[in-house]
Amino acid sequence: MYKAKAWSVASATSPFVSRRIDRRDPTEHDVQIEILFCGICHSDLHQARNEWSGMMPTVYPCVPGHEIVGRVARVGSAVTRFKPGDLAAVGCMVDSDGTCPECQAGFEQFCPNFVLTYNFPDKHLGGVTYGGYSDSIVVNDRFVLRVPASLDLAGAAPLLCAGITTYSPMRHWGVTRGKKVGVVGLGGLGHMAVKFAHTLGAHVVVFTGSPQKKEDALRLGADEVVISSDSNAMQKHAGSLDFILDAVAAGHDINAYIQLLGRDGNIVMVGAPETPLPISVFGLLFRRRSFSGSIIGGIAETQEMLDFCAQHNITSDVEVIPIQKVDEAYERLARSDVKYRFSIDMASLRSE
Repeated sequence: MYKAKAWSVASATSPFVSRRIDRRDPTEHDVQIEILFCGICHSDLHQARNEWSGMMPTVYPCVPGHEIVGRVARVGSAVTRFKPGDLAAVGCMVDSDGTCPECQAGFEQFCPNFVLTYNFPDKHLGGVTYGGYSDSIVVNDRFVLRVPASLDLAGAAPLLCAGITTYSPMRHWGVTRGKKVGVVGLGGLGHMAVKFAHTLGAHVVVFTGSPQKKEDALRLGADEVVISSDSNAMQKHAGSLDFILDAVAAGHDINAYIQLLGRDGNIVMVGAPETPLPISVFGLLFRRRSFSGSIIGGIAETQEMLDFCAQHNITSDVEVIPIQKVDEAYERLARSDVKYRFSIDMASLRSE
């Protein structure tokens, strides 16, 4: 066991402070990673402030972070895929049972015994897992990903959550050239969805409640931008979309978007509103539409996504910050004041 530098919160209302945390020494199947950048996900904010107390109460002190990019420092004796000096990444999971049908099928994200990167029981050291707001992390090699050297590392970090969260459902539902795809909400998730859908060859329509985002949506790859409050503009797309990715985490009229789907069209939720969304079943019955949800992706698919990003030069649009500005970043994130993800430069932690 060794001590690592980290940035943590002691309660739902506490500011972040520097602290030392325990990390295990690498076992034979472990990889120790020197963290270079860690993205800030909106779920970090929810967890740090205990806003998911009913579903996933926060254990304090809490060290968030599950969008981790770094360089391999040490490997266990049985590790063959990585060596010191390699670029590596860790996403939302650090373990699973490896034996259940979901794991065997490559869907570790649906394993009933998966372990999240932070605030989950730590079988090695006790307590809970600590995330990527730290100078290093030790992870089982099955959950370590290769980072193509061509990717900008600061922009690559959010790919480990925002990237795979939007890439996975598009691959599953067959977004390809010739498809008409809608993206609802242009934030951290939505801006990645636009990039992926455009690169996959789809005709991309962005739906947003913010007229000022139109220019950015077009820059990111949208073919059309619809202001969701404009009923006439919405009606022009009625029954025409093959697939809609909804990244809105607040309450909204989901039925207005279901009506935009054509026959056999699907709308998938990747945003997670706190309150249930009322759905008119008749909107689904006619034209055999479907409504679904999706979270991240398995390890193999996440590696596929990183390789796809390298091939097409895709990274997240980020604002790089020192770790000392995390509290300010959280306040701005709560106001949606970021284009489109924060990425923490961990050199700022080491300099303390």
